[in-house]
Amino acid sequence: MEGDKCDPDRPAHPGIFPAGEAGQSERPSPGRSVDFPVSVVLPAGGTGERTGLQTPKQFCSFLGRPLISYTIRAFERVSWIQSIVVVVAKENMDLMTDIIQRFQHRKVRVVPGGLTRHRSICNGVLALGEREKVEEERLPADRPKVVIIHDAVRPFVEEDFLYKIAMAAKEQGAAGAIRPLVSTVIATTSEGYLDHSLERAKYRASEMPQGFTYDVIHQAYQRCAESDFEFGTECLHLALQYCGTNAKLIEGPPTLWKVTYKRDLAAAESIIKETLSQSACVITGGSAEAVTLADALQKAAGALDMELDVLTDLMEDKGRYLLKEWNFIRVSVNRSCLSEVESILMDLEAANRALLHPVVVIWVHLSSSAELSVSGTMPEPAAIMDLASAAKLRNILLYGIQLHQSKDTERWESSVMKVAEITSALIRERSPALVGQLLQA
Repeated sequence: MEGDKCDPDRPAHPGIFPAGEAGQSERPSPGRSVDFPVSVVLPAGGTGERTGLQTPKQFCSFLGRPLISYTIRAFERVSWIQSIVVVVAKENMDLMTDIIQRFQHRKVRVVPGGLTRHRSICNGVLALGEREKVEEERLPADRPKVVIIHDAVRPFVEEDFLYKIAMAAKEQGAAGAIRPLVSTVIATTSEGYLDHSLERAKYRASEMPQGFTYDVIHQAYQRCAESDFEFGTECLHLALQYCGTNAKLIEGPPTLWKVTYKRDLAAAESIIKETLSQSACVITGGSAEAVTLADALQKAAGALDMELDVLTDLMEDKGRYLLKEWNFIRVSVNRSCLSEVESILMDLEAANRALLHPVVVIWVHLSSSAELSVSGTMPEPAAIMDLASAAKLRNILLYGIQLHQSKDTERWESSVMKVAEITSALIRERSPALVGQLLQA
């Protein structure tokens, strides 16, 4: 179908967004095990001039986390990658070290870059042959068999494609991602007139990631000329020119797009928000009224393209939801006690998740007409706000929704749909401004 063809210049939604956390070993994909050491170099010394922002784009934050942290995490979740070297400008060394510590990244070293892209990548490659102590853990002393070089501002790289690059690099000595050209490339005269154009079908755009055996990329940098360091940008060209290694070229998925302009940051944030908003789990505590409401919410959420799992207790299935889910809904019936919500927050804290994105917890309080008439039984806004403020420090966003029971079927169904719509909006937008608020449905 024509509509299935993706525009390579248009941000694409990653097929699967990583749900695991930094520091946790993840199960390798079937048939995707790698039996040789692989390391990564992330050049991140750019100034971000094209974004028009004062902060270099790799350090710009969305959803409470800098862009480079998302890219690092994309590699950390690949179990067969042994180490990651991030190369930054000398003036940003402390900033990058702080990011690694704050977001609990593992297998990561920071080294100072050079004045040009090739000098920075060369520094990263050389660092892979050194031994370094990081947070009381030594990185592997052996040099990697394969080095993957990737832009720090391409956060949506996926394991399947990394596997293809790593295996091709091991077999051929070098491998790189390519994409079809979208626009025709033309040459101009010094006066600004058309000189000639290239036949687009014969050419491809070179992308990242690129992979090399350590010996090939190391020798290429040892042998290349000073002009290459100053003006070159293409690592595959160095491997061909100075090592005679002809790279295997692999067409990459549309998710490899690069954050280049300010609008791309908004696109990246939108992709992550959309992915995180597709599911949630509802905890009922076993109450019959809560189960009835949860089932109704599940049906209403389905109409909003959102999948809800209904649980009696969050620790069901050995706490799998605690480690994998990003959105939790706790239904309380006929009481204002926040103990159920506090229990969820304690469970999340006990799970010791190094949260990549803000987790959303929504407390849905189902109240009856009798409860409304009893003084002191309604939720205290101050208590919700205090609990939410404490949770926010742990990257958990707590919201409240109050729903009144009704015997009128039509009115009840309308109220349930409104709860589903509010819930969907809160989860999608993750608005800090509404944290601690008790919304009325």
